[in-house]
Amino acid sequence: MERPHKSLKRQLYIILASLFVGLGTLGIFIPLLPTTPFLLLATYFYMNSSKRRLRWLLSNRYLGPYIRSYLSKEGIPLKLKIRTLALLWVTILYAIIFATDKLHVQIVLALIAAGVSIHLISKKTRKNRG
Repeated sequence: MERPHKSLKRQLYIILASLFVGLGTLGIFIPLLPTTPFLLLATYFYMNSSKRRLRWLLSNRYLGPYIRSYLSKEGIPLKLKIRTLALLWVTILYAIIFATDKLHVQIVLALIAAGVSIHLISKKTRKNRG
């Protein structure tokens, strides 16, 4: 039988992990939300609370590749890097041009996009198989 504090901790971890899965999923569509860090946090909390949910997350058709690519020593597939960078810059440029006319906000958005781009480019690129 589980002790009450362990059960409460487990439930809290499941809630946090589920929240991070939601934020990571939103991050796929909203470039200012960092998809991979949220999914890595979700992985940690599921690892310590629910093996079933962890298996679901890692085997998820859409979310699993983000985690596996990041943690893998093989690197991130070139196609995924290009797609991510393109989506990032299209949405950031749209926000810079159409969403704000404040120069300091435009500069911050450009710096965020540049920082994310540098980080992504610096990650190892997976070689094509075959």
